[in-house]
Amino acid sequence: MIKNLVKEYASQYFGKIQKIRHHLHMNPELSFNEVNTGKYIKSVLDDLKIEYTDGWCEHGIVAIIKGNQPSDKVIMLRADIDALPITEENNIPYKSKNIGVMHACGHDVHTSCLLGAMHILNEMKSTFGGTIKCIFQPGEEQLPGGASIMIKQGVLENPKPTSILGQHVHPPLAVGKVGYRSGMYMASADEIRITVKGKGGHAALPHNCVDPVLMSARILTALQDVVARNTNPNIPAVLSFGKINSDGGATNIIPDEVKIEGTFRTMNETWRTEAHKQIVRIAEKTAESMGGSCDVDIMVGYPCLINEPVLTQRTHNNMVEYMGKENVVELPIRLTAEDFSYYSQEAPACFYRLGTGNVKKGITSPVHTPTFDIDEKALEIGMGLMAYLTIKELQ
Repeated sequence: MIKNLVKEYASQYFGKIQKIRHHLHMNPELSFNEVNTGKYIKSVLDDLKIEYTDGWCEHGIVAIIKGNQPSDKVIMLRADIDALPITEENNIPYKSKNIGVMHACGHDVHTSCLLGAMHILNEMKSTFGGTIKCIFQPGEEQLPGGASIMIKQGVLENPKPTSILGQHVHPPLAVGKVGYRSGMYMASADEIRITVKGKGGHAALPHNCVDPVLMSARILTALQDVVARNTNPNIPAVLSFGKINSDGGATNIIPDEVKIEGTFRTMNETWRTEAHKQIVRIAEKTAESMGGSCDVDIMVGYPCLINEPVLTQRTHNNMVEYMGKENVVELPIRLTAEDFSYYSQEAPACFYRLGTGNVKKGITSPVHTPTFDIDEKALEIGMGLMAYLTIKELQ
């Protein structure tokens, strides 16, 4: 039985994949700078004698496994390889050695699980046909996203995938469980930078100034109407600002400029475009009404992530076969974003969540925090599940 054989191989390779994960976790590299990470992945592929091409988005790798049975199906598996600018606070033997850089979003887990799945699939080529295209992608954490660059470079061609799978850690979900959602799943994400311009001067003489700090406060308040009063309540959306800076300002100095940075996220591409226009108009008119001006720069980021319903239903059914119905959970939509969304716009795709939490062991920290870690039993489950989903999709 294929399921049992996959689980046997996952158990057999667990120790090796755990060591790979530890190496990656100890040696994280930031987006688009994954030089040594790429070299290490290639060394693993060389040991497996799996063919690959490199240089994708500079440090990315595309590896190919072909089944022994006749088939023209092509499935693409994707793992991201970059880390975050976070200093790790975990007291673990495999703690990051690069101060200020950490695999706090689990990309070391994604990469390890894909390498583990490749070990299994390489052993089981006689059980399936077709082609497996394995993508080790740089730069997921930074716009414009490595996925968009690799697509422009032709990663979805020669051969073109008939389906695409991606796996992501999910600390709120207990290890041993997996989550999915059909249709719209994750939001688009745009970066907003506003420079508010006034006339600085002595804080005790505000009548001689055009105060950009006050203008900024009014702009921030007014912009909340974009979601609170203009977004259809059936369309999830959020507009948040996380950074305000006034170079040259002080307790007794009104600055000439204030810079504001934030994010706009939604799950409707038509409304996304209209909201951008509203953000610009509200910010500019509010500043103008107070005697100042502002520049609004909206960096359009990742699109909405859509899990193709037919593929997702097949994936769900195969998850139930491998994990058991009680361990497969339907997930709510998320206003977080992922550059896997670029792939989902181009071909049938399914992006699912791997449970990595363990409350009893104190493994509860969310991603993007300095104490994030996983119950490493998830490695065995993750590589086995990915291999099983791939084989079932190719049969």
